[in-house]
Amino acid sequence: MTTTSSQQFTYVPSSVDSGEDQIKRLSYGPVSLVVIQATPFCNLDCDYCYLPDRGNRNQMDPELLDPILDAVLSSPYARNDFTLLWHAGEPLTMPRDFYDNASSAIARAGRRYSDYPLQIAQSIQTNATLIDQRWCDCLRRNAINVGVSLDGPAFLHDAHRRTRKGLGSHAATMRGIENLQKNDIPFSVISVLTETSLDHPDELFQFFIDNGINDVGFNMEETEGMNRRSSLDHGGCEERYRQFLERIWELTQEGSQEFRLREFDAIFSLAYTDSRLLQTDMNQPFVIVSFDHRGNFSTFDPELLSVRTEAYGDFSLGNVFNDTLESVTHTDKFQQIERDMRAGVLACRQECSYFGVCGGGAGSNKYWERGTFACTETQACRYRIKMVADVALSGLEKTLGLSNTL
Repeated sequence: MTTTSSQQFTYVPSSVDSGEDQIKRLSYGPVSLVVIQATPFCNLDCDYCYLPDRGNRNQMDPELLDPILDAVLSSPYARNDFTLLWHAGEPLTMPRDFYDNASSAIARAGRRYSDYPLQIAQSIQTNATLIDQRWCDCLRRNAINVGVSLDGPAFLHDAHRRTRKGLGSHAATMRGIENLQKNDIPFSVISVLTETSLDHPDELFQFFIDNGINDVGFNMEETEGMNRRSSLDHGGCEERYRQFLERIWELTQEGSQEFRLREFDAIFSLAYTDSRLLQTDMNQPFVIVSFDHRGNFSTFDPELLSVRTEAYGDFSLGNVFNDTLESVTHTDKFQQIERDMRAGVLACRQECSYFGVCGGGAGSNKYWERGTFACTETQACRYRIKMVADVALSGLEKTLGLSNTL
């Protein structure tokens, strides 16, 4: 799954010829997202999770934050403001004072690199089951933005997002959300769509509206990491997925209350500016940098850091105690990954009419579905890019009274 709702868009006029030479001239970075996996442990045991080590209770030493931030800020890729995202397994299984110390480390790093006028925003992706008043106070005093993993009403959510004892987690997640709302802490939601979800667009939409949740992103259940088979794998799901999206579009247009769907917003941002993507943050080196609790780091998709593969080994490129972000670009491992990633992006550019709304896709989806980065279409891109674009643009044209000219 895509771990975050973050996506970097490089806008160019649609009339510009952006061929292979232009891709090669793009410099690495700039860093827009630093993902830190402070612990691999998660208090839930979701059956579609891609992480292989979520029973491991090891935790990051707070003193590791200084070398991690030094590694990023001393690199040539830290040129703009960026977000630091706490992610994988469940970040709130860490003690609250860890985040107080982390915020102090971020402030210290800002002073050490005062020549770089960068702002570092903190975010956290959580299942929300542990959020109480003390956590709300911690999130507020450290100005941490919140994303919640919630699959909709209980009958959808609890079918997959269960505790280690096999119990549903929906009630606990909703208590956490209620605490956020009571404290006026804004949050977004990422909802995983399984095959069962496709039969319930109205219930899903109404659940969000009824609970005051209006900023949502859909992640399809993906074949990825430890989740070797998605419930969406069989061909009959594709038309059902399209019908699900069409119904969600209708509901967003009919509703009197504001509801923002991340996937539709991404298409609109391109359509309204007549722009196209050159790449995404998940196939451009050092736009995303990911660190685990031991200081190992990687780039491209955050999901790649914690897994091993036959073709590429593990995706850890180095460790902050021994390597710099720049030094690992000279290793055979990085060069093979980048070479294959670029070959896949180029092939997508040459073969796919949706490239301008995709930018070549996510390498993790390509690898887990087809065994290499150097390939093109995946099930993930058909569901998350092509169908979303078709539904959103068709709906937009109808809303605006335009003929289908794309």
